[in-house]
Amino acid sequence: MSRTSALSSFVESTPPGELGDVTKAIKSILGDDSVQSELAPAFEKYNEEQFTTVKLPGGSGEVIVSPHNSLGDGRYYDVESQSSFLFDHATQKASGSQSYVLESNHSDLVKSLVKSLGTHTSEHYPKSSQGVFPIEDDSQLAIVTVANKYSPSNYWNGRWRSSYIYTPSSGSITGSIKVDVHYYEDGNVRLLTNKEVSVSVSSGASASEIVRQIANAEKRYQEDLNKAFGSLSEGAFKALRRQLPVTRQKIEWEKISGYRLGQDIGGGRSR
Repeated sequence: MSRTSALSSFVESTPPGELGDVTKAIKSILGDDSVQSELAPAFEKYNEEQFTTVKLPGGSGEVIVSPHNSLGDGRYYDVESQSSFLFDHATQKASGSQSYVLESNHSDLVKSLVKSLGTHTSEHYPKSSQGVFPIEDDSQLAIVTVANKYSPSNYWNGRWRSSYIYTPSSGSITGSIKVDVHYYEDGNVRLLTNKEVSVSVSSGASASEIVRQIANAEKRYQEDLNKAFGSLSEGAFKALRRQLPVTRQKIEWEKISGYRLGQDIGGGRSR
């Protein structure tokens, strides 16, 4: 594996909200600030796959960067704000905002979907961004949602991504839901999930019906995750260590310095 390939793999596997830290670490280890230009393709791939969000100059909310709304040469567009912008993949900053009018045979449906999707996400996610973009020569619509929650002071960051392809001619909705959570206090634990979704609506369905099917799929997956966490807590995690010492009595932590490890806690005899 070449140096560029190895470094790119680090970038592309970066946990949510930690790209700046990973880039800084790479520069520090190599002692080479110019490595940033070498990794430009990896930064672009990472930001588009992760649906990185960015606040536009003068804007209030954050918009999505994805392969579905790329105009080429580092420029992307947003339907809701009716603007396009330049995006620096290394610094994750936006600039050069311009007016942009979407040209699509599904323009009215796209605008309705953006509104309905915004209502859905505001009710279910503490902070999220969404977008709807015509793709495949205007024959399909990409419906994208990303919700980020970062808490580096508490050593954890998380991201929810959902992406669906809606085909108006058939009414099919296919896509996936991905959850990525990284917890790194006194350790390094990461949750990565990928749930495939396939539902359908009647041909010519309204935006509210399309979003309702998406909302139902996401609700079911959230419930499945909750059940999985519950079974882990009661099963696999408990199997990792005893809840109580061999004596079946709780440890009195204020007296921990006085315990004779292996005797008092383990139940052995003192000499």
